[in-house]
Amino acid sequence: MARRRRGRPIDGILVLDKPLGVSSNRALQTAKRLYFAAKAGHTGSLDPLATGVLPLCFGEATKFSQYLLDADKAYTSTFVLGTVTASGDADGEVLETNAADHITETDVTVALENFRGEIEQIPSMFSALKKDGQPLYKLARQGIEVERKARRVVVKQLELRDFRAGTAPEVDIYLECSKGTYVRSIAEDLGKALGCGAYVSALRRTKAGPFTLEDSIGLPALEALKESEEVQQMDALLQPADAALEGMPLVKLSESSGFYIRQGQAVMVPNAPCDGMVRVALETGEFLGVGEILDDGRVAPRRLVVTQ
Repeated sequence: MARRRRGRPIDGILVLDKPLGVSSNRALQTAKRLYFAAKAGHTGSLDPLATGVLPLCFGEATKFSQYLLDADKAYTSTFVLGTVTASGDADGEVLETNAADHITETDVTVALENFRGEIEQIPSMFSALKKDGQPLYKLARQGIEVERKARRVVVKQLELRDFRAGTAPEVDIYLECSKGTYVRSIAEDLGKALGCGAYVSALRRTKAGPFTLEDSIGLPALEALKESEEVQQMDALLQPADAALEGMPLVKLSESSGFYIRQGQAVMVPNAPCDGMVRVALETGEFLGVGEILDDGRVAPRRLVVTQ
C-alpha cells in the first residue's frame, strides 16, 4: 500500500526571493513547512551566495518544473578585480592577488564584448553539476578536481552597469542568459582576459522564465503570514501551474475532447499548431496539462494535471 503524503494537497508556483546564505533545498523545505504542503520541488539550484528569484512548485505544478529549469534567466552581479579565489566567489580561498588599479572602465567594456552571444564555458568545480551522482562542489570541498567538458551557452544581454576604480576595482553587470550559464565563470574568464583575475562578490537572480522579483516574496514575509495564520493570503501568492508555460502555444479543447485526452488518447483540434509542445486547456479555461502535436495533426497528452 502506498504511503499517504503528509500535508495539504495544494497546487501552484511560489516565486520566492531566496535569501543570502541559504541553499535552494533549505529554502524549499522551509517554504514547504510554512505551507504544510504535501509535495514540493524547486526549479534548479541557486547558489547559497546568490539571492533572488527561485520558483518553488507545489503539488501538480511539480510536473512542469522542467520548463522553468530550461528557461532563460537574468542576473545582476558584482565582480571584484585583482583577486582569484578557488571557488570564483567571495567564499572561496584566495589563491592569488594581482595589481588591478590600472584597469579602466574602457578596458572592462572592451573585454566584455567577448562574452556576448554564443560562448563556451567550463563549469566551475564549485557548481552543482554532478559527476557520477556527486555534485562537483562536494568533490571540490574534498580537494578533488575532475575533468569538465566545455558547454555552449548563450548570453543574450550583458551590460556594464557601473565601474568603481581603485586597488580592487568593482564591476556591476546585468546579464540575460540561457540555462546552464555560470556567472562565476564569466567573472573568472573576464579576470583572465584583463590579466588580473576576478571573483563574484554578489549575485542576484532577477528573472527565471516568466517570473521576476516583482512576483516574489521573501521568507520573513511568509513566516509573518504564517504567524498571523493568514493561510488564504499565503495561498493567494501561488501562481497557477501553467504560469511556467507562458511561452508555449495554447490549445483549447471541447469537453468531449478533454474527456478523451484525460484518458490518454490523442485528439484532433481545429487550428492547432503544426508541431511541437502545447499547453492544453478546456474552452472553459481549465488547465489540463501539456500535449504534443503528432505527425497526423492530433494532440497527444504528455503531462496532465490530476484534479482533486
